[in-house]
Amino acid sequence: MLSQALRSAGLGSRVLISQFLKGGVDQGLARSPWLCGRLQWLRPAVAACLGEAAAAHDAETLAAVQEVWGFSRDQLRAGAVDLMVLDELGLAVELGFLDLAEVVAALQERPSHLDVILTGPAMAPELMALADQVTQLRRGF
Repeated sequence: MLSQALRSAGLGSRVLISQFLKGGVDQGLARSPWLCGRLQWLRPAVAACLGEAAAAHDAETLAAVQEVWGFSRDQLRAGAVDLMVLDELGLAVELGFLDLAEVVAALQERPSHLDVILTGPAMAPELMALADQVTQLRRGF
């Protein structure tokens, strides 16, 4: 996922990587880094990675994840990038941070030129059906 995103950005494509549950760097939209001049890497403004249900977190944490989703959704609808990697989107839905119907609607509305890669351990079939590429991480065999 990362190598494909970097390669695409290096070749001139506009790329957004949104990691919904990866915290630890208190990043948020205001401090998201740019790589290769065309790849924006966005993580929520939280001090730790998120692995528990949304109900276990405070309003600031929920808002931080919603900020990542809101920006990503707007970029999807506007067709502002050529490639979007949505890391742990399915898990963010499963844990209750994001609404499945809203996510599905945004993915359905994206322009045809915008490729979407979904990654993570949990992936609803509705999400997998709308992705151009899926990397589903599995625990154990």
